Amino acid sequence: MKTTTTLTTVALAATTALALSACSPGSGAEGGTTAEGFPSVLRLAAIPAENSTDLAAGYDPIVAMLEEETGATVEVSQASDYAGVIEGLIADKVDIAFLGSFAYVIATHNDAAITPLGAAVAEKGEDPGYYSLGIVPGDSDIDGLEDFTGRSVCFVDPGSTSGFLYPSAGLIEAGVVTSGQEADVAAGVEPVYSGAHDASALAVAAGDCEAGFAMESMVNQTLPDAGELAEGDLKEVWRSPKISGSLFVGNDALGAEVNQGLADLLVEKANADYLKAQGYCDDDCLLTDEDAWGFAPAKDADYDGTREVCTLTRSDKCEG
Repeated sequence: MKTTTTLTTVALAATTALALSACSPGSGAEGGTTAEGFPSVLRLAAIPAENSTDLAAGYDPIVAMLEEETGATVEVSQASDYAGVIEGLIADKVDIAFLGSFAYVIATHNDAAITPLGAAVAEKGEDPGYYSLGIVPGDSDIDGLEDFTGRSVCFVDPGSTSGFLYPSAGLIEAGVVTSGQEADVAAGVEPVYSGAHDASALAVAAGDCEAGFAMESMVNQTLPDAGELAEGDLKEVWRSPKISGSLFVGNDALGAEVNQGLADLLVEKANADYLKAQGYCDDDCLLTDEDAWGFAPAKDADYDGTREVCTLTRSDKCEG
């Protein structure tokens, strides 16, 4: 079996922040309520799609809007991996979370009592959803996933939708691995878990990995716009089926009425047009680390496609 390399370490401070927010007076469903009927403190957790220590750029406008509309204080905690956010939801240490499609399915498989609030959309009027890309250095002789066999391959995280689950399905279809279980993936390629989509793409561009996977927006928009990738640095050799959009979820401990109120606010007002018009942000009002325009209504059945990929890959992360 090949050795699995990890490029990032777990940020203990993030776990501590989640634990501390759970103990703060008035937190979540256990504390007081605002005049608008929301908890006096709402605890929001997310992990960055980029390997960053700051979630502010993509979340501050949403937080400011939610605080004004609900009268609550929104406490934002940055987790270092998907498992930390899911554990926080299950333990009622998190009230609102932003999850990828796979992380949402993992959470529901592990009996997290959560309600979809809104799924990210890239542009106004678009349906939620995005793509995973298989990428190699621009001058690589690799032309498809079948050439990934035995190569060092950058994944994002074993709990990542576009950075592990869908890539595993692609590798199975290409005959490179037999399942999406980490041991089987390691038997077919040399996996490197970079911890973030930007780190995966940049590692491939730098030649630290011979191939890799990352979400399309990171490869084709975010990193080029930031000047971190130039044309020709990477070559796309695979594109996934459309993946259900990343989404905000509400902890059912908040109650159905509160979750519906949060869903209405996210769908109606957490978008670049409204937030800019209200002065919550300036020219760059793209939201979360996915550079979303806004959010569309979401329901649990929207993620059945991801559940089907779980069945195909037999990923151990899907078990609960």
